[in-house]
Order: sequence, then C-alpha cells, then structure tokens
Amino acid sequence: MAISRLMQRAGRFLNNLSPLSQKPKNNLIGKPAENARYLWSFLNRIFNKVDENRIKECGPDRAASEWLIRCGASVRWKGYDKFHNDYNTLPSGQTVIEAIDATDSCIMSLGFPYLRGLKSLQEINLSKCYYLEDNCLHLLGLYQGDQIRRLRLVSCGNVSDAGIANLTAMKALEELFMFDLPAVKNREACIKLLHEALPKCKIEFPEV
Repeated sequence: MAISRLMQRAGRFLNNLSPLSQKPKNNLIGKPAENARYLWSFLNRIFNKVDENRIKECGPDRAASEWLIRCGASVRWKGYDKFHNDYNTLPSGQTVIEAIDATDSCIMSLGFPYLRGLKSLQEINLSKCYYLEDNCLHLLGLYQGDQIRRLRLVSCGNVSDAGIANLTAMKALEELFMFDLPAVKNREACIKLLHEALPKCKIEFPEV
C-alpha cells in the first residue's frame, strides 16, 4: 500500500479515535499542529509495530528490511555495493542485511526487536533519528552487541548519558563516532566509560 494512501486511511481513523485515546473529538478541531503530531505518532507506531508472523513467513532479514524502509531508512545487503530504500522493489530470494543507514528515519524502540535475528549486520548509521532514545541503544546492544563493528550516532536529541552507557554492551565495535548529542551532559565521562569497556574500539566524540 502506498504511504499516501496509508496516511489518508490513518487520518480517517484518527478522526474516530477519540474514545480510545480519551481525547474528545472537539479537542482536535482548530488545533492542526497538535492534530498533525498525533497523526504522525500514530503512523510511526504502525510503521514500527513488530509483525512476528511476517518474520516467520519471510525470515528476519526480509522482515527487518521492510520495517526499516517503511520507516524511511535504507539497507545494504551482503554482496551489494549500494544502499536500497525502495519498498516496492525489494529483491526476492535470500538476502541478508550487512549495513543500515537510518538517517532521518522514524525508527523507534517498538521496532527494534526486528534486529534480533540478523546474523550478518556489520554497521549502522543512526543520524537525525528523532525517535531514537536510550532504550533503543539498550536493545541494539542486546540484539546486536556481538556483531556490529561500526556505529555512527549523530544528532539524536533524545540520547542521554544513560544511552551512551548502554553502548558498553557493543563488544564487537571497532569504530564508534558520536556527535551533536545535546542530551548528553558529561561527554568526557562518557568517553572514559566507553574506552574502559571497549578498549579495542576507535572512539570519536568531538565537541559541537
């Protein structure tokens, strides 16, 4: 289904959602900004909801690719040179994800269980991910801590010192680049913690 059609259907559904959300319908009238935020939050949860049946049906890599591309990210499969971000032309057959570029995507912790079955993931770029927060990095370490070798974490405003501490579980990391994380209050302490936990990893966290 095209994204525009999904948004139209979600918009119609949202207009009738007030009993579930405990918001009177009249409260949405005349507040377009609030209505838009609520709609996008609703859509993002749809995009990130894990479909266990889909994982069983087509395998973890295909299901994860669909989730990532649905959320605006792109993937590179093993044996491919370029990243792919077209939901409608996903290749058939057995392909495995080697790299993820989640720049400007709407991935959130709700969808991170899609990562748990990936066996070939080597790198991930988490830049300008508005919904990325500390628990996402906890789940990343839980599901991919022994595999991912390269990680970029840039301009994610909801990642705090606690989120950086979660990266200590990423034992396979060889390169870690972080920048513009305004919720991190003690950059030097975070760097020290990571160096102690990941002595073989090249860690960069320059000041803004």
